[in-house]
Order: sequence, then C-alpha cells, then structure tokens
Amino acid sequence: PNTLFVTGGYVNAPVATAAWLRRVPSVIFLPDVEPGMAIRVLSRFAKRVACTTEASLNFFKPGKGIVTGYPVRRKLREATSFSKDEALAHFNLKRERPTLFVFGGSRGARSINRALLAGLPLLLDRIQVIHISGMLDWAEVKENRDSLPEDQQTYYRAYPYLHEEMGKAFRSADLVLARAGASMLGECPAFGLPAILVPYPYAWRYQKVNADYLEQRGAAISVRDEDLMEKLVETVLGFLFDEILHDEISTAAERLDVPDSATKLARLLIDIGQGALK
Repeated sequence: PNTLFVTGGYVNAPVATAAWLRRVPSVIFLPDVEPGMAIRVLSRFAKRVACTTEASLNFFKPGKGIVTGYPVRRKLREATSFSKDEALAHFNLKRERPTLFVFGGSRGARSINRALLAGLPLLLDRIQVIHISGMLDWAEVKENRDSLPEDQQTYYRAYPYLHEEMGKAFRSADLVLARAGASMLGECPAFGLPAILVPYPYAWRYQKVNADYLEQRGAAISVRDEDLMEKLVETVLGFLFDEILHDEISTAAERLDVPDSATKLARLLIDIGQGALK
C-alpha cells in the first residue's frame, strides 16, 4: 500500500508496526476526544493523527495532529436537508409537540431504556418520543409500549433498531438523549441538536471526556448514569420547554459541525500516500 489508515485499538498495533518496518506511511484517525494507549503509542510512528476535535491536539507533539472533524455518514448528512415536517410525517408524529429522540447504540443502553420507560407516563403528557431500544431490551420495551394508554401510544414510537430512517429520526428531534460515544461529536452538531448525554460508566473514561467536551462548549449537558432515573423527566422537560436555553444549546451544537470532515480525511490520506506531507 501507499499508506495505512487506522483508527486505534490494540489490534492495529501489529499492522501499524509492519507498515512502519516496510516504510509505509500511516495516518491515525482519533474519533474520541482523548486517545487510548494504542493511539498514543502508534502516533510515534504515524505521519499524522487526524483528530475530531481541537482538544485532542494537546495529546500529541506539535504538527503531528490535524483537526478533520468527525465524518458523518452520507445518508445522515443528506437528512439534514429534509424539512422537519417531512421527517415527522415519516413517523406519523405531530409538529405541535416537541420531540425527544432516545437511543443507546446498536445494542441499546439498559439504564437509559429503563429510566425512559419509568418516565414515559409523565413525558407523553407533554412531548412525543422516538425510542431506539436496541435488541437486548426490545421485548421489555415492546411490552411496555403495548401497555400504555391509547392516547399516549399516539406520541410514542419505539423500535429495536433503525437503519435508513436514522437520519429522519435525527431531523424530527428537538433533543437527543444518548450515550456519549464518538459519533455524538459529529452527528448532533450536524443537525444542530442539543443533547443530554449519559456516559457509559464501565468503559474507562472516553465517553465522559466526550460529554465534558460538548458540555463545556455549551452543546450538551451530561448526566451520570446512576442519576438518570431520578433526573430524566425533569431534565428533558426543562430543556424542551425553556426556549432560550434550547436555542442557545442548538446554536452551540451547530457551531461545532464540520460538514466537510470526510473530504478532509480523504485529502490527508491522498497527500500522505503521494508523499506531499513529510
């Protein structure tokens, strides 16, 4: 190869080492704010480390890191151009109610699911909810959905997972409730969406650092996993019915968007592969 592209994790170490020994230049992409041990070590051998945020540059020698932003996949990016009415109509939801979009990754997040289920009777009196539960909790979520009063079911859309419709769900939303994985650094800013982030507490500190980054820049607020059951309803309604706060956080999120991130990454790879950057 003319260049090697890696994104961290210990499995990249032998490949990156082999590339270095064969004098193949490498580029690392750091999706989270803070690098893990593998990226810290491999960065010594890489030509450049492409970073999602400017805060990541502090972890590397001057000139090693370059900010490209987080590359939001094309289908999601295209959905930013949809009208809100069109997106809401896809889920048969109403414009007159604010919309909360809840998800926890492909497998779901049990603490988020259960806190939401506990708060649904109060939430659905005032807002509407799109909820992706993940497959592990789908049976419990479906049973709870089916037991809701009919008037509340009108404002609740639950799914085990969404594929092509994910962009429409983001575009429908006025607020996101989710974990704080790296994708939150790109996807919520792309849609100018404020977020309530609940960092996963059992995977070192990546998600906490991501959530802190967005919170410090006014684009989200962070809630500890153990506090979510108690605080979810109050926090969600406080966000959605404080128009000034909502608009401020939406604007802050939008300012963090890097719409040409994928192009920047591609150009970096081409320049490194062609020897244009030393």
